[in-house]
Amino acid sequence: MKIKFIFLVAFILLPQFFLISGEQKVLRWAADAESNAPYIFQDPKIPSNIIGFEVDIVYAISEILNMQTLFVQNQWDGLIPGLYRGDYDIAINGLEITEDRKKEVSFTKPYYITHEQLVVLKGVENINSLSDVVGKKVGALKNSLAERILRAKGGIEVLTYEGEVNAFVDMKNGRLDAVLVDAPIAIYYTAVNPEYVMVGQPIGEISYGIALRKEDTLLLNKLNYALETLQKSGKLREILEEWNLWNFMMETYLDDFSPSNVPPKKYQYFIESVSKKSELIERIDLYIKFMPVFFKAALITLGLSLVAMLVAIVAGLLIALARIYGGKVLSFLAVLYIEIIRGTPLLIQLYIIFYALPSVGVKLSPFLAAVLGLGLNYAAYEAEVYRSGFFAIPRGQMEAAISLGMTKFQAIWYVILPQAIRIVIPPVTNDFISLLKDSSLVSVITMIELTKVYNQIASTYYDYLGTGIITAVLYLLLGLPFIRIARYFEHRLAVERKSTQDYLGKVV
Repeated sequence: MKIKFIFLVAFILLPQFFLISGEQKVLRWAADAESNAPYIFQDPKIPSNIIGFEVDIVYAISEILNMQTLFVQNQWDGLIPGLYRGDYDIAINGLEITEDRKKEVSFTKPYYITHEQLVVLKGVENINSLSDVVGKKVGALKNSLAERILRAKGGIEVLTYEGEVNAFVDMKNGRLDAVLVDAPIAIYYTAVNPEYVMVGQPIGEISYGIALRKEDTLLLNKLNYALETLQKSGKLREILEEWNLWNFMMETYLDDFSPSNVPPKKYQYFIESVSKKSELIERIDLYIKFMPVFFKAALITLGLSLVAMLVAIVAGLLIALARIYGGKVLSFLAVLYIEIIRGTPLLIQLYIIFYALPSVGVKLSPFLAAVLGLGLNYAAYEAEVYRSGFFAIPRGQMEAAISLGMTKFQAIWYVILPQAIRIVIPPVTNDFISLLKDSSLVSVITMIELTKVYNQIASTYYDYLGTGIITAVLYLLLGLPFIRIARYFEHRLAVERKSTQDYLGKVV
């Protein structure tokens, strides 16, 4: 009987052992899905999917290395800091291999080489080179090689942007004279927007590499091996040709001057999907397809805001009590906290919590970091709201409570606090609505909330109006119940105060 039992256990567990031992490792890769075509962007027909030539390269690499892939969304200028947080293993998103970046991270061999390209509005004839934009306003991606080239040229008013889309919109609206971007961006933007044209000769040389932590030397060797395999097999060229990105620089780099025989089907798919003039019914049908993505982001925004506001309410109350009743030391610390938090931007506080704290051994998940960032920031404001509520209670009530035999803590807890809370409910509710809108800032720490989804979809479809209205309506619907709650308590409190005043008037 025992032997049969042992065989039965072995029969059940042995396959599990082989399954675990043969399990594929996961390659966690990061990029910003707002980067737009052709790097990484949302599928115009299936918004829940991400596509792009860099997506194809990652999948091809993972297939060679027999690894599964896990995508991690992060803002473009936070990709390298995120590596050292340990949020992912590699970053690939048009990251230029530069000497200053090589001091911070390791780069693989280049997977793509291109150049910078000037883009102007159609009809502009006096701009054909960098020399022609001296004394003019030119847009570029923040922290990019394009920005450095413009600043090194001198005499140019350089305006930087989080995404190239915003720079092109500004140029269309007459705020810029030209835009300097990486050639792939120029190729795709001018293809779907006839009002933009590329001018002048190629400027500079850009080499894109996959970034990873300096200590990950084994992974670096594996990635370089995979890239070499892709180059020798012709798969890398095939990917680039499908996205219409094969150029003279790649021909020289790979020593491959053979005629192209791969149609740019993915480039054509994007152009046809985005350039098609949609009728109203088709546009509405497209918006309906967006809704699951928007609803998911809206739930994340609401959940994040509720938890953060709970932190703000509790922490704010403790800070207010410390300031009013905590003695000189606690009162000083409370005031110091309030002034520091209110005097520094929320965005900086989020960066410190998410990116700086890991350097001292405190690593928080994106959700927890967002909750703490928003909660502790709003706690400073809630503390001041509570303080005004406490001061609205006549001082004689504290004295009366103590004279009846209550301790100071009991007097605060049973007499002062309940009345103060009733007074501050309306402004606290209004603060929640403000926090709900400020939650859009957490996208800088890899959180994909409602505003981030709006930016991703709008930059893919070049539709800032329709998707903007959808986003605005969702924010309104999320905040509307709390607006009603605030109005209810304001009305209720006003009625109670009026009744009390009438009663006191009759007594007198």
